[in-house]
Amino acid sequence: MKILAIGNSFSQDATRYLHSIAKADGMDMMVVNLMIGGCSLRKHYFNILENNNNYSFEFNGEKTNLPVTVKDALLSNEWDYVTIQQVSSQSPNYSTYELYLKTIADYIRKYAPTAKILIHQTWAYEDNSKRLNEELGYVSSDKMYYDLEKAYKCAKDEIDAAGIIPSGYAFECAKELGISPLHRDTFHSSFGIGRYIVALTWYKYLTGNDIMQNTFCDFDEEITDEDIILCKKAATKAVETYK
Repeated sequence: MKILAIGNSFSQDATRYLHSIAKADGMDMMVVNLMIGGCSLRKHYFNILENNNNYSFEFNGEKTNLPVTVKDALLSNEWDYVTIQQVSSQSPNYSTYELYLKTIADYIRKYAPTAKILIHQTWAYEDNSKRLNEELGYVSSDKMYYDLEKAYKCAKDEIDAAGIIPSGYAFECAKELGISPLHRDTFHSSFGIGRYIVALTWYKYLTGNDIMQNTFCDFDEEITDEDIILCKKAATKAVETYK
């Protein structure tokens, strides 16, 4: 299976462990992330129009020094899935998607016609985050999640995407189970638990495989055995709800 994420640091978080989780399950999965920190749909749109090669090509969760264009990446392989997402700070506001989303989707379909387009649902910021309260004006992460969930569903419908990878909902499920820390700086995912939950969610969504017995455990930040089980439960619930 071949996955291309056109994203930013949130797709970097999502794909850090994805290849390794697949490998532990005996599955050959190639994972590429096109990385520009804080990249919005608007910026992707203009990068596509201008054919800018300012994306960092990340391969199987590892950084490389290779700069690429979106077109380069789309033509470099026969992708099974291509994912797109909005920058997290704009994710609750669908008006920030509307001018750019269809052009991006059409471009993907032109240069990767056999690939299925998936929407990557990003996650809400941590409660009491300065960015959550002051920048976005939310009193709680629940309110942010409510709005971004609606926006991503509108995005899926607008471009007739094949589905939504529910990373944001997986974080909500994790909160219900009392797992922490989910964030490292109140908005990016934590290097251990947060990235693990999102990668598990991607893997289960993309393959349908059971993740409860997956043996991958080479994390960048320690996770207890108890929390590993809870992370798997949160990801499973999220995917089974969205499928």
